[in-house]
Amino acid sequence: MIVQNENETLLWAEQFAKTLKPGAVVAISGNLGAGKTVISRGICKALGFKGIVCSPTYTIVHEYPNTPPLYHLDLYRLNYIQDLEEIGFDHLISGEGITLIEWPERLGENTLGITHWVNVLILSETQRKITVSEKNPLQK
Repeated sequence: MIVQNENETLLWAEQFAKTLKPGAVVAISGNLGAGKTVISRGICKALGFKGIVCSPTYTIVHEYPNTPPLYHLDLYRLNYIQDLEEIGFDHLISGEGITLIEWPERLGENTLGITHWVNVLILSETQRKITVSEKNPLQK
């Protein structure tokens, strides 16, 4: 899917959210500024969360009170794979909530449990190509 601007990205994310069920773990990859947080915002909105959704770059995890619970992770600043245990990663991806993971590349080979891979490719200043798959497109 090619989107032309942030509004189209939000609309795409809201439609995509309708396909998610409790327990879904969505990996969202793309370069800085690609729109990963915009997609997270659209998913959370479509699932009923009314609050502010911003990237948890420094806190690593935001939990949004919702039914189902929403967990939003940004692994950009994660230093070591061992840090996953400290943030309760296994709990976050094995519950009945919906987990959104920005920068899933930082997981290395530890991608078990991810149900959807969303890749955002920057085509121009405003245009993005969004693809979704059930397997990690970064692995060969």
